[in-house]
Amino acid sequence: MKTLLVVSLCLIAACFIPDAHSVKQVEELKGSGKQNEIPLLDNRFRIDDKIDEIKLIFFRRPGSPAVILVRPDGTKYFATNAVGNTSLDWYDELNYDLVVIRNPMPGPWQVIGQIMPQSRIVVIGELSLKVDPLPKILFQGETVKVTGEILNDGEPIRANLFKDAVSLNVSFVSTNNENFENFGAGIQQATEFKDDGYGFDESAKDGVFTGEFTLNFTPGEWRPELYITTDVLERRVVQDPIVVHEPPFSFTSVEATDEGDDHRITINIDEKLLKPETVIMQGKIYYPNNEEQVFYLDTNNTAVRELALQDYGWGRYNIEISVFGSTINDREFMATLPTYLFEIERPIEVIPEIPKASIIKEENIPEPVIKPKVMATGLIASLIIGGNLVILFIGWLCIRVFVQNKPIKLKLNFAFLKKKKATEAKKSDQQKTTDAKNGSKNDKTGEILNLSMSDD
Repeated sequence: MKTLLVVSLCLIAACFIPDAHSVKQVEELKGSGKQNEIPLLDNRFRIDDKIDEIKLIFFRRPGSPAVILVRPDGTKYFATNAVGNTSLDWYDELNYDLVVIRNPMPGPWQVIGQIMPQSRIVVIGELSLKVDPLPKILFQGETVKVTGEILNDGEPIRANLFKDAVSLNVSFVSTNNENFENFGAGIQQATEFKDDGYGFDESAKDGVFTGEFTLNFTPGEWRPELYITTDVLERRVVQDPIVVHEPPFSFTSVEATDEGDDHRITINIDEKLLKPETVIMQGKIYYPNNEEQVFYLDTNNTAVRELALQDYGWGRYNIEISVFGSTINDREFMATLPTYLFEIERPIEVIPEIPKASIIKEENIPEPVIKPKVMATGLIASLIIGGNLVILFIGWLCIRVFVQNKPIKLKLNFAFLKKKKATEAKKSDQQKTTDAKNGSKNDKTGEILNLSMSDD
């Protein structure tokens, strides 16, 4: 079966239906692989009678409606026609439509949608993926550069919009070798590249995918896989297994003993993987008191680098290190090492020992017994009864005043008070009588008081 993948590259603008007399502008598609680009004139293209299946990709403005295909007999294909139609598949994406037609009608076809008049049809022959092999010596934390290219019949694809729909993916699959730490680790997705000129891609729309990623997964034996995939095609390149080593650096630390001395961090370089004379280090130190210090260690002929840390007492010292140099096979590398933690424990305060005699003496002193004050049971009962009576009295007053609307009248029998008052009144009368009698007697024996008034 002869299968062609036809890509119609479209971006924006003008949805129009050309005149029926413009057939002279229709171009025939040739699948020989010698002609990969054919002009798309008046939104028309031709399918010959030797094609059993054809795949078309129409790029349009993002968010615009799906395109409409008009067959040579005038009938139309919509995206919804793919439901229940075994000869038609339609993938309606955000910015393109991918259409698969089986046993297409020969003759001139037309596409209606927001397409560019200068768009071109690309006949895809044998697609292949070309990628550079990964280095043999890799280690954890290293940044790796990858370059890949999509070829059409052995030649780079020059259709820029087709590259927008394709991305290069890089993944690592564990070989499940029980002799390595990554046994049973599965698949690690490393990165995804696009030919858009952003990030680490060197040039946009040049057909070459260029990017960088960091080996930040478990060391061990991995199988690199690089692939491109779309809705209808997939090309995958599986490379030979490689070993991702542990970082070729080891650390030893020495604490400062005297006041004013520095802590010492020694970094040893593995000469089996790296050339020590090419290694340069730089990074940053984070002290326990939140201070930061940038450092730089230049090259020398030894495999040892020494880093001095100021003594800020107990706490955690975090050291971030970036390394640049060459491997033993003269490959330039760049790596970011895992953060090295140098920690000094908090000193334990020594408590002076207490003499035994003092302990015995203190043990012999009897502790005073403090008896809790207990309230008498009778007093508690009296308080409870009195409180209840007060509550009942207050309740009675509230009901009488606010519910029954009656005034408060207290009828109390104070008979003993009345008797006392009567006795006092009787004594007072007797006293007055006695005084009157005494006055009469005084009048007899003394001088007579004349109270009469004269006529004058």
